[in-house]
Amino acid sequence: MRGTDAAKRFQDTVLPCLDDAYTLARYLTRSPSDADDLVQEAFARALRYFDGFSGGDPRPWLLAILRNCFYAWLRARRAQQGEPMPDPEEVSEITTDPWGHAPEDPEAMLIRIDEATGVRTLVEALPEPFREVLVLREMSDLSYQQIAEVTEVPIGTVMSRLARARLLIKRAWLERQAEEAR
Repeated sequence: MRGTDAAKRFQDTVLPCLDDAYTLARYLTRSPSDADDLVQEAFARALRYFDGFSGGDPRPWLLAILRNCFYAWLRARRAQQGEPMPDPEEVSEITTDPWGHAPEDPEAMLIRIDEATGVRTLVEALPEPFREVLVLREMSDLSYQQIAEVTEVPIGTVMSRLARARLLIKRAWLERQAEEAR
């Protein structure tokens, strides 16, 4: 009975953070299938060590576990010296309107796909420290303090990395727009 209670408590506490975990994993790995594997590993570790969870908001705790899983995965991948092929699921993911509206016409849909792809590409091109704080803040809506806990850096570093990430995205976006205008 005790295991059932712990599993229920884990499910009620940590499972609602699944979307945030997947979002971070997706941007860190740059691959939907690798993100799935990473989230699965992070949740398995979180369940295994759930007794060590001290309460409060479970997102920083879970995302810190996910981040640690990512760096372990990255070290293993670099040891193999292999780069993944692009995942065909990536294109189909961006064809869904995030607000549930049907595209007005094919041209509008192509423009939206192009912009979504462009933003995703810019975010994915950021160096890892900038990319992870941007995703944690803008997509997972974590506070600066929570991001500092997840990334294990001072809050000032979080603020600096976030400002730098936003500046890099802005510059890259403006360069892209200027190139398209030519």
